[in-house]
Amino acid sequence: MPQLLLELLSEEIPARMQAQAARDLERMARDRLAEAGFIPEALTAFAGPRRLTLVAQGLPTAQADRSEERKGPRVGAPDAAVDGFLRSTGLTREQLVERDGVWFATLSRQGRPTADIIAEMVEAIVRNFPWPKSMKWGTSALRWVRPLRRILCVFDGEVVPFAIEGIESGDLTEGHRFMGDGKPFRARHFDDYAAGLAAHFVVLDPAERKARITQGAKTLCFARGLELVEDEGLLDEVCGLAEWPTPILGDMDPAFLDLPPEVIRTSMRTHQKYFAVRRPGEAGLAPHFLAVANIEATDGGAAIAKGNARVLSARLNDARFFWDEDRKVPLESRLEKLKGVTFHAKLGTMYERVERVEALAREIAPLVGADPAVAAKAARLAKADLGTGMVGEFPELQGVIGRYYAAGEGMDPVIADAIRDHYKPQGPGDAVPSDAVGATVALADKLDTLIAFFAIGEKPTGSRDPFALRRAALGVIRVALEKDVRIDLSRMVALTLASLFADQKLGSLERVENLASQIGEAGYEKAAELAFFSIISAYSPEGVQQMGAERWPEVEKARADLHAFFADRLKVSLRDQGKRHDLVDAVFALGDDDIVRIVARVEALDGFLTTEDGKNLLAGYKRATNILKAEEKKEPLPTGAAERLAGAPAEEAALIDALAAAEPEVGAALAKEDFAGAMRALAGLRAPVDAFFEKVLVNDPDVATRHNRLRLLTQVRDAMGRVADFSLVSG
Repeated sequence: MPQLLLELLSEEIPARMQAQAARDLERMARDRLAEAGFIPEALTAFAGPRRLTLVAQGLPTAQADRSEERKGPRVGAPDAAVDGFLRSTGLTREQLVERDGVWFATLSRQGRPTADIIAEMVEAIVRNFPWPKSMKWGTSALRWVRPLRRILCVFDGEVVPFAIEGIESGDLTEGHRFMGDGKPFRARHFDDYAAGLAAHFVVLDPAERKARITQGAKTLCFARGLELVEDEGLLDEVCGLAEWPTPILGDMDPAFLDLPPEVIRTSMRTHQKYFAVRRPGEAGLAPHFLAVANIEATDGGAAIAKGNARVLSARLNDARFFWDEDRKVPLESRLEKLKGVTFHAKLGTMYERVERVEALAREIAPLVGADPAVAAKAARLAKADLGTGMVGEFPELQGVIGRYYAAGEGMDPVIADAIRDHYKPQGPGDAVPSDAVGATVALADKLDTLIAFFAIGEKPTGSRDPFALRRAALGVIRVALEKDVRIDLSRMVALTLASLFADQKLGSLERVENLASQIGEAGYEKAAELAFFSIISAYSPEGVQQMGAERWPEVEKARADLHAFFADRLKVSLRDQGKRHDLVDAVFALGDDDIVRIVARVEALDGFLTTEDGKNLLAGYKRATNILKAEEKKEPLPTGAAERLAGAPAEEAALIDALAAAEPEVGAALAKEDFAGAMRALAGLRAPVDAFFEKVLVNDPDVATRHNRLRLLTQVRDAMGRVADFSLVSG
């Protein structure tokens, strides 16, 4: 069947936009073709430095005739309504059909040539393409990522004629800007098009360009006894920079190898788009680099390599200057500079944030098994490198540079590593800090970020998350689970908000430390009251009541929103591990905010419900709750424990005995956080509950008997509800 070939040739498309542009082109074309009733056998899009290409296989030459029935107004409707319907359909009243008191119109449409539909489709795609950034040029009203130069559009071997802002479609394209012969060539079929591009030094497929870069780079390295330091992100980027990628191995001044390897790699990667290389089996870098040119030079790339080496040397000389100058000043003295750096207009300076993180680290350290004094010092120095010239030049190296400077000053390696690791994990592929101090500072840093931004109402919405709060929450969850850290989230919220308000109002860390000692083991509400009145009383006793009332809703909302946010993030994390979302909901309904305990409950519940006892007991629970809900609508449920009534069935007495045995077992197991044991204790209720529902009539005519049995079902519900809210479990 006929084939559609479309190419949109422009000036250079930014590499970071190319992959999404290919997906958008394929999606928009597929949607437009589907609207016309076409389902191609295959649809593929390619993106490169100068062109977007689409090929659709197996399209018909014309659209099939179509018949559509449209529902109109009811019979007897006002004439104006009927006339409007007739105008929209182009029919007369006599052509309408009445059915079930409603007018219907049957519209027959003759199929159109596919070429006409393609012309309209391409224009719609070009004019509505969702580039992240676009531009106009000349006098054209068209917007494109860069000036659009040619449109090749061929269907079934023939040009599809149309024009967009003076750019006429055709069957011409062109090859490499420099290595091609400079003459356009014709292509009316994809095979000819791909072969023509290859002959004119253009590799169309991004996957092929990546393979060419990788294979060429590894061959050059092998010949010199080196190996490539692989970098998938950089490979994706350079793949979008060259139509005819040609790896070139260059040499750098070995004197620069005394700089940290992260500095060298960042300079190569960020500024020059070079790959680093090393000698096999060695951890450090070799004094070479791997660049990717867009041409095959006649000298094998020697001149290009020399030019690239000069540019790299200039960059590394800048890095050396910052490296040498930064180390003249102790890391801790740079904290003073952070007093002039605004973290957020509503959250004070970066220095104030450091103090909050330090206070949190002291609180969290015992939970992780770290020395509070050591953790506090690491937290205090964690952001100090933000005031260095090196981080100013290479922001990607914050934390990494701080570790080098701390180690160079002879600090405890645990503190130096914590400075580097406190940003971890930065994504699903990143490890959590391995050391207890690093984990402490990572938790404190992320919790402060989350609590502070929630306190000022800066919550993620939809796909918008400018402060990466979702990533921070997932980081807290991962560290807590992998390090088995029992975080009291409510206490952390109270302490952070107290510190935040103190920073804003009094600027006094001493007041915050005093407050922290008062919080102790108090619940959240007590802690929040202490936070309010400790701060407010510094103004005037008569202002306490008024200012406390103003602050309370603000903090309470932040706490509730943050708890719900953590619940949602934990559900996402557990669902990714294959845990059922309804089980997560059932455990979260208990109001617990201990992440480790929540996960243990979910795992125990998951295991319990896979057993026959679990499945049957769940069915009994739902039956009990349904009965209780129905009775509660009639009158308030009776309270208290069920009693043994004279003449009661044996099954009723057996369930009372089973509950009497199970309830203390469940309580003891929960106290030890033995959730599997709690589930086993509940399993003992399975047979008595089944027998009760089989032999006992709950809604007995005798009021006393009915109330006793309702109390018994309430006990069953409540006993199971101590483990999870089984009403939220499906099945």
